[in-house]
Amino acid sequence: MRIGHGYDVHRLVTGRKLILGGVDIPHAFGLLGHSDADVVTHALMDALLGAAALGDIGRHFPDTDPAYAGANSLGLLGHVMALLAQEGWRVENADVTILAQKPKLKDHIPQMVQNYARVMGLPVTAINVKATTEEGLGFTGTEQGIAAHAVVLLETLEA
Repeated sequence: MRIGHGYDVHRLVTGRKLILGGVDIPHAFGLLGHSDADVVTHALMDALLGAAALGDIGRHFPDTDPAYAGANSLGLLGHVMALLAQEGWRVENADVTILAQKPKLKDHIPQMVQNYARVMGLPVTAINVKATTEEGLGFTGTEQGIAAHAVVLLETLEA
């Protein structure tokens, strides 16, 4: 078994969609990034890659590569899952925390869980997504950006 932790942060800006966990969330601001800037999925991918000692998303999907401009992060997650399987790993569970002052995310979390279950080939009971504010403190609390943490447990396919 291996444990992985992922973290990502993106700046909130005007003129972009807010995509979190593969869900297009109505909001006045979106996240700045080379791909769709899905900070939640990026943290999850980094946790998965880290647990398998396969680097990070920047190594696999560099922001200098035009092929990933505007890329759908759920599609990238599918590539990560294929890589894990190729390397002999399967995901036991994932736990994700989103740090955002606004918008309120509780109504969107069930769809995020469904998206991850579908792409990762896991039951919804193996995935947890939760959101919290930072009580107006720091860059997430002052609505300058959104951050996410993810923790995953991997097992070898032989287990």
